[in-house]
Amino acid sequence: MPIVAQSTETTDWVSRFADEVIEESERRAPGKATSLAAAPVVVVASGLSPSGPIHLGNLREVMTPHLVADEIRRRGHQVRHLISWDDYDRYRKVPAGIAGVDDSWAEHIGKPLTSVPAPPGSAHPNWAEHFKAAMVESLAELGVEFDGISQTRQYTSGVYREQILHAMRHRGDIDAILDQYRTKKAPAKKQQQKPLDEAELEAAEGSGAAAEDDGSSGSAGYFPYKPYCGNCEKDFTTVTAYDDDSTELTYVCDPCGFSETVRLDEFNRGKLVWKVDWPMRWAYEGVIFEPSGVDHSSPGSSFQVGGQIVGIFGGKQPIGPMYAFVGISGMAKMSSSKGGVPTPADALKIMEPQLLRWLYARRRPNQSFKIAFDQEIQRLYDEWDKLDAKVADGSALPADVAAHSRAVRTAVGELPRTPRPLPYRTLASVADITAGHQDQALRILSELDPDNPLGTLDEARPRFDRAEAWINTHVPADQRTVVREEPDGELLKSLDEDSRQSLRLLLDGLAGNWSLDGLTHLVYGVPKVQAGFSPDATPKELPPEIKTAQRTFFALLYHLLVGRDTGPRLPTLLLAVGQERVRALLGE
Repeated sequence: MPIVAQSTETTDWVSRFADEVIEESERRAPGKATSLAAAPVVVVASGLSPSGPIHLGNLREVMTPHLVADEIRRRGHQVRHLISWDDYDRYRKVPAGIAGVDDSWAEHIGKPLTSVPAPPGSAHPNWAEHFKAAMVESLAELGVEFDGISQTRQYTSGVYREQILHAMRHRGDIDAILDQYRTKKAPAKKQQQKPLDEAELEAAEGSGAAAEDDGSSGSAGYFPYKPYCGNCEKDFTTVTAYDDDSTELTYVCDPCGFSETVRLDEFNRGKLVWKVDWPMRWAYEGVIFEPSGVDHSSPGSSFQVGGQIVGIFGGKQPIGPMYAFVGISGMAKMSSSKGGVPTPADALKIMEPQLLRWLYARRRPNQSFKIAFDQEIQRLYDEWDKLDAKVADGSALPADVAAHSRAVRTAVGELPRTPRPLPYRTLASVADITAGHQDQALRILSELDPDNPLGTLDEARPRFDRAEAWINTHVPADQRTVVREEPDGELLKSLDEDSRQSLRLLLDGLAGNWSLDGLTHLVYGVPKVQAGFSPDATPKELPPEIKTAQRTFFALLYHLLVGRDTGPRLPTLLLAVGQERVRALLGE
C-alpha cells in the first residue's frame, strides 16, 4: 500500500510542508513503496554561493528545508538535505573590505570562486573554501545535517557531462522558453536573499536578459553553456561554433583574445548558465523541496523559468515556497557583495543555537523577521525563557510547542543546552559590571538565589559566555557600566530629607533581602513605604504618582552608584557592587 503522509498534532508551517513533500514524493514514485523502509529517499535542497560571507539571510535558504527535512525524518522517512555549494560560479566583484585596499583582487573577476586565492590571512586553499568553512562550522553547531555538493567538483569531474550535452542538443527549446521573458519588462528590484551571478542581478535590476544569465547568443546561435578560458581562466567567453555530432565547440575569450576548439564530450572547464543549471540539478538530484528568495520568485526569474526548463531534463519543479527578508536590528539590508554583514557565526557568538533556530522556526517562510544584535536581544531571550517555562508546565499553544521542539532538538536528539539558564539580561549585566573578572561574576551569580546557589560558572555556560560576548562586542564603550570608586559627596550633601529617608530604608533592608528576588522587592517597595503603602501593594492599589516616585528613586541610585541616569537592572547592579561597597557609595 502507498505511504500516506503522517499528520502530527501540531499545525505549524513545518508540519504542513512536510505533509506536502511526503505526498509529492509518493506521487513521483507511485506504488514503489509498501513500507517506510522501502520508501524512496525524500530529497530537499539548498543552494549557497560562497562568494563572500554567507549571512543570516542566506541561512533561511538552509533552515527552511532543514526544518522540513527534520520533521520528515522524525516521522521515520529517509531524507537527504543537499546543500549545493555554488563554488564554480564566477567571482563577480571585490568585496568592500578589500576593494580600495588591494587593487590586485580585481584581476580575478570572472574566474571560478575556487580559482581565486583565499582572503588575506586565511588558512584555506581558495576563496570559496574560506567562506564555506565558516558556514559548515555554524551549521554543525545549529544541528543541521546535510550532504554538501561542490559544483566545482561536479563540473570539473564530468559528472554533468550528459546533462550538458543534452542541454546543447536542446538549446533551441531552451532558447524558446527564455525568449518568452526577454521582451517583458523586468520587475522592480526586490530585497535579495542569496548572492546571484552577475546576470541575474542585472536582470532583477531591469537590464533585460544578459548573456551570462541566459547563455551566449549571436550569429552562431544560442548556447546555454559557458566555458572558462583556457588562458586567463575567466568566463568572458563567447561560443562561436558547436557541432552536435562531434561535440566540437569553439569559443573565443573577449579580453585576452584566446580561442580554442574542444570536444564537449571530454571538456570539463565550463558550466551551464544559471537559469539552465538550476533546473538541471533539480532533475539530476530528484529534488522535491527547495525554497527560493523573493528575487528568484518574480515573473521571469530563475525559479519560474526553471519550472519550464526542468522538463527538458525529464524532471519536475520542486515545491518551492518563497522566503522573505531577514533583517538585523539597527542595520540595513544584508548584501554579501558589500561585506560587513552578520553571519551565523556572528549570531552564535552572542546567542545559543536554540534561540537562533527558534527565530527561523516560529515564522512562516514568507514572513520577514529581524535578528537582534542590539538591546532587543534581551527581550528576545525573555520571550524565549517564558516560552520554555510554558512548555514545561503545559500551558503553551500547540504551534508554539512545535516551534520550541524544533529549536531545542532534531530527529537525532537534543542540542546541548545551558544547565542553569539564568536570564540573559542578568548575565549581560553581570558581565558588564565585572569586566572579565570571572571570580566576581561567580560571586554575584551565586547570590542570585541563596537557596540554590550556582556552584561554578560552567552551570551558566554557554549562555553566560554569549552574554559576555554581546557586552564586549555590541555595547558601545560609553554605554558600559563603570561603578564609582568613591562616593559622590556633593550629591549626597545636596539631598533633601525624603531622598535621605529613601536611602536609609534601602540600606536597612539590604542584609535581609540580599538575593535577586529580595532586592527586586526592596527597591520597588521603598517608594511605596515612603508614601504610606505596604511594600507588597500591587500597581492597581497604588496612585499613579508612585511610579514617578520609583523612577526618581531609581535615578538617584544610578547616579550614586554609576554616575548616570540609567544602568543595569538595580537588583543585579546592587548584587554586583556588593553590600559593603553599596553602603559606602550610598553614604552610610
